[in-house]
Amino acid sequence: MTPQAATPAYRRLSVEERRSQLLDAALTLFAHRAPEEVSLDDVAEAAGVSRPLVYRYFPGGKQQLYEAALRSAAEELEHCFDEPREGPLLPRLARALDRYLAFVDQHDAGFSALLQGGSVVETSRTTAIVDGVRRAAAQHILSHLDIADPGPRLRMTVRMWITAVEAASLIWLDEDKQPPVEELRDWLVDQFVAVLSVTGRRDPQTAALVDALAADG
Repeated sequence: MTPQAATPAYRRLSVEERRSQLLDAALTLFAHRAPEEVSLDDVAEAAGVSRPLVYRYFPGGKQQLYEAALRSAAEELEHCFDEPREGPLLPRLARALDRYLAFVDQHDAGFSALLQGGSVVETSRTTAIVDGVRRAAAQHILSHLDIADPGPRLRMTVRMWITAVEAASLIWLDEDKQPPVEELRDWLVDQFVAVLSVTGRRDPQTAALVDALAADG
């Protein structure tokens, strides 16, 4: 008899492993298609499971699955700015941007659907998740500035820059990922210094920070 190829043994996944598998499949689909274009059948097929199994883990249907996938993406983005507080500030910021832009590059056309809204499945909960990413990123950056009590102008400047990074990322995708990602990263770091310099003309606290950055470089 001709030897038969060994069939891999089926391994039952734990609840957490199965949920993670379904979220990974959903994120992959949402990364390249708008949420309204993705069905539960698509997720089931991508994960290699049945549609009822998807419903077992996400009884709220696609809305619940989308929100869970969005939270997963949001957690990953928040970690992008969680850089160790070692060495000069601007290289730290550049490393955080490298991770952020790698996420944008990986999720490509779905970046807008995942984190910028505009979807028919958008709700107040999804909006809060996205806003939480922006606030967390700003908080990470403020903590790196080593200022115990940042004033309103400095806080506003950092949050405005986070918004600019988001906008630049979306435009970068629209422009077929040009300029090269390294140039985009360096340009965004330069913009950070530039907006701080402008704020520093009106805010002594920010002016002192700009002087410290110049000395640090």
